[in-house]
Amino acid sequence: MTHRIGALQGLQVVDLSRVLGGPYCTQILADHGADVLKIEPPQGDETRGWGPPFDAQGVASYFIGLNRNKRGRVMDLSRPAVRDELLALLADADVLIENFKTGTMERWGLGFETLHAKFPRLVHCRVSGFGADGPLGGLPGYDAAIQALSGIMSVNGEPDARGGEPLRVGLPVVDMVTGLNAALGIMFALHERSRSGRGQFVEAALYDCGLSLLHPHAANHLMDGRLPQRSGNAHPNIYPYDTFATGSEPIFLAVGNDQQFATLCRLIGASELPADERFASNGRRSVHRVALKQALESKLAAHECKPLAETLVRAGVPCAPIQDVAAALADPHTLHRAMVVAIGEGYRGVASPIKLGRTPASYRLPPPAFDGTD
Repeated sequence: MTHRIGALQGLQVVDLSRVLGGPYCTQILADHGADVLKIEPPQGDETRGWGPPFDAQGVASYFIGLNRNKRGRVMDLSRPAVRDELLALLADADVLIENFKTGTMERWGLGFETLHAKFPRLVHCRVSGFGADGPLGGLPGYDAAIQALSGIMSVNGEPDARGGEPLRVGLPVVDMVTGLNAALGIMFALHERSRSGRGQFVEAALYDCGLSLLHPHAANHLMDGRLPQRSGNAHPNIYPYDTFATGSEPIFLAVGNDQQFATLCRLIGASELPADERFASNGRRSVHRVALKQALESKLAAHECKPLAETLVRAGVPCAPIQDVAAALADPHTLHRAMVVAIGEGYRGVASPIKLGRTPASYRLPPPAFDGTD
């Protein structure tokens, strides 16, 4: 029997964060049953205005996509009396998450040491740009700037030979992985608290999380010292792992081993290629990728992308047609996995990807409304 009770039922979370990393973290917690109180300043979370599009109440889709399953409240924490109200809320809380500029909470008398003395079981999570100290400590950080500074942009885009230049990844990957790491860190701290009875400080910095995303480029560089280059859609270590022209639209092939390569070649009428010494192993295929791409595309020209992709993937060759966002959200498998959810008539969003068999995620509250008064 499946019980519609989240795994985190009973967990009390006070969310002072804004924009993306913090709200994404608390939406993860809220989807799985935590009671999240989102506290906004009098001017509101700025992402309420990050549109178009906007809903009928003038709230941007950006905000709506990150803040379901939360209760809302407005508090002006610059006022001492309101800070006392926050302390009263924290007396019953398990988790506090915030992303104020480093030093702000301390200036308000709400730093970790102060709060830990008052509420020793409280887990205090901070999402920051660079951490509190070091050469960049305390400075503000935004996703795109961290992508630039951490090296992500340097390996994203078409190669120089094609006139390419560094490109931002087309979604806020640093903010989102920071939110994931914040949620993971909170879970670690709560698990440890079950043994020690004490909360602790958890920090997820965008800069650290950006660097953590550099696999395999960082691993490659640390091994041989070479500077990773942009490779477009191609993988730096694996081939064929790239987009390939077909008789219709391009197909993405993600061939990771010799058996998959042999199956691919057999099904497209290129059975001679695995016997070619240039293509006999992944390492050889990766070195001779230009010649291999030409050889594969000469055979792929006789095939239509979507029927071929269906044939290949069912034969064990990882591949896919390249879908736009509308097609991906409407895909039959998206619907089967229940990855688009609704709350009432006014909310649709992407579901939690974390699937628990006995205590699944649930979708209870639309994002909180905002009236600007505390």
